[in-house]
Amino acid sequence: MSKPISGLPPGQAETKKFPLVGESAPLPGALDLIDWRLIMEGLVNSPYELTYEEFLALPQQERQVDIHCVTGWSQFGMRFTGLPLASLFDEAGATPLPEARFIRFVAYSERNHDTSLPLGLALADTWLVHSVDGQPLSREHGYPLRTLTPSRYFYKSLKWVHRIEFLAEDQLGYWERESHYHNNADPWPGNERYVSGSVSPEKLANFRNAPSYVHYRGPRKLLLTVDLRDWAPSTRELGDLHIKDSDLRGARLDRVDLRGANLTRSRFDGASLVGADLRGADLEGASFIGADLTNADLRDTALSATRFFERDAEGQIRGARIDELRWEGATGLLEDQRAFLAGEIT
Repeated sequence: MSKPISGLPPGQAETKKFPLVGESAPLPGALDLIDWRLIMEGLVNSPYELTYEEFLALPQQERQVDIHCVTGWSQFGMRFTGLPLASLFDEAGATPLPEARFIRFVAYSERNHDTSLPLGLALADTWLVHSVDGQPLSREHGYPLRTLTPSRYFYKSLKWVHRIEFLAEDQLGYWERESHYHNNADPWPGNERYVSGSVSPEKLANFRNAPSYVHYRGPRKLLLTVDLRDWAPSTRELGDLHIKDSDLRGARLDRVDLRGANLTRSRFDGASLVGADLRGADLEGASFIGADLTNADLRDTALSATRFFERDAEGQIRGARIDELRWEGATGLLEDQRAFLAGEIT
């Protein structure tokens, strides 16, 4: 889908920040610039290795792009320094074999984070970058080297890149396998954040009415894009549930324990969470517009692109009730939402 001349993709909010998303620390080998290597292998005419010093010695370029994160934030005009992937292949004399149709990037990380792209897309759009806005990337954002594919959601841009593999068949990346993120990841259609994880009506009814949620805990029990409107669980013990991109508008969740839950991009508009404990939860991209968060505890939560208020067409504010809300240690708040929680927007 072609990009409009200006504006935000559907469901995005502009920020001047560079929020931290995903993993925050690589393997130690990523930071050892003496032994660090960038390796090209797979269906290529000749495998190739590059030291960090050799990479920096190549002709570096600057690219200004817009970045769109699946959690819902966008930043316009970010300036990255590095090298187009196609130029690196030219410098290395690397020629993909005729059967190579995809490319896979693998990170210096404990879980071997990886992502994949069609080879043509990667050659047209992917760069390897080491600096942003004139400064070296922070470790949390991928130092010393990461990939950048701005035409796709940011999870297709891999931190701490270590290996580049040429493949005949596609392999789903880490976030696609573990979190059901969409493999194409184009921000502009607005429906390529997740692959639907809908469950049968019977299973959803069993979840709604469960006397205990012990067996639903953890990422392997993910509920994705489900309808939990007006849900009133029979127990308050809901810690470590993973309910993403789901509709919980009007849910009755007073005093529930949702510590460590992953509620990414779920909607809690109009829900009641009085006294709810969400410490350490992942609430990136979630919406609490019109929710009652009185005495709720959001300390140490991930709040990148999380929304607590909005303005209507007349400029009137519709926001959550936040009396006595605790949010110390929360990270990722966009500028306007932080101002609302701080009482600077009323």
